[in-house]
Amino acid sequence: MRLATYDNGLPDGELIVVSGDGERSMSAGPKWPSLLTAIESWSDALPDLRSLADRLEAGDGEAVVSEKLRAPLPRSWQWLDGSAFVTHGELMQVAFGIDPIDRARPLMYQGMSDRFLGPVEPAAFPSEADGIDFEGEFGVIVDFVPMGTSVEQAAGYIRLVVQINDWSLRTIAPVEMKTGFGWVQAKPACSMAPFAVTPDYLGEHWQNGRVCLDLLVERGGERFGFVNGGEMAFSFAELVAHAARTRDLVAGTVIGSGTVSNAQYASRGSACISERRAIEIIAAGAPSTPFLQFGETIRMVGQCSDGAAPFGAIVQEVARA
Repeated sequence: MRLATYDNGLPDGELIVVSGDGERSMSAGPKWPSLLTAIESWSDALPDLRSLADRLEAGDGEAVVSEKLRAPLPRSWQWLDGSAFVTHGELMQVAFGIDPIDRARPLMYQGMSDRFLGPVEPAAFPSEADGIDFEGEFGVIVDFVPMGTSVEQAAGYIRLVVQINDWSLRTIAPVEMKTGFGWVQAKPACSMAPFAVTPDYLGEHWQNGRVCLDLLVERGGERFGFVNGGEMAFSFAELVAHAARTRDLVAGTVIGSGTVSNAQYASRGSACISERRAIEIIAAGAPSTPFLQFGETIRMVGQCSDGAAPFGAIVQEVARA
């Protein structure tokens, strides 16, 4: 099942159910006005949403108005981003010149959750000097997760899967890292692809709690990376359990995989500029790929083996705030 959100002038938007081909939709109605409302009462909402999905597959519904699509979850209570790809972590140590990090357990930080940018919404930043970078990743949206939930139990609380662009400001990041208090200025609002999907919708591409899709990343129309999400060192279930070790997770919590990265980066490329720069440092002693400038466009789309795009695409222009 695919879900999306239309812009209706309200902070949480209007929840719609989308057909499998992405062409038609139906409003979830007044009972489930937004995805946040539905995720907070998922056991009650799911049968109603499934019923609408069945009607859509039977031919009901109206054409999807792509211009009205926002992030499927325009805001939520909590956004926790992991760093579950070993290759990315190792390369970022080079990029930032930091000591190796203990990776016996997942890495995770809490970021900005009161706004997720829509799939075609311009991403505005105050200065090019801040080192504007994209980070392509996948994420999950969970139901209420009790504190102390085990890895085995955690998988049962994953309700939806999403595709994310985690914007980063690389010049600011090292400064904030050295304080030991985490990121604030270096991590502005993330973006989401238009469709959130239930794990079963991904079929064989949802394996062992991982999104085994190729993520195509294009900068200015040219391929920058074509990386697969299956190389996560920790599954999403492990990330959920890690986050819930000392706290309950409120329904609607979004948990990210961190930048998708593959050991075969020489052929696969990267899902962020900073990783590409680290590769250049290793090869040539200095980076040559610049960070983003105003007016540049980024496109990201997760693709199945048959070329289908379950989440749709993120296509954003970098703008001056």
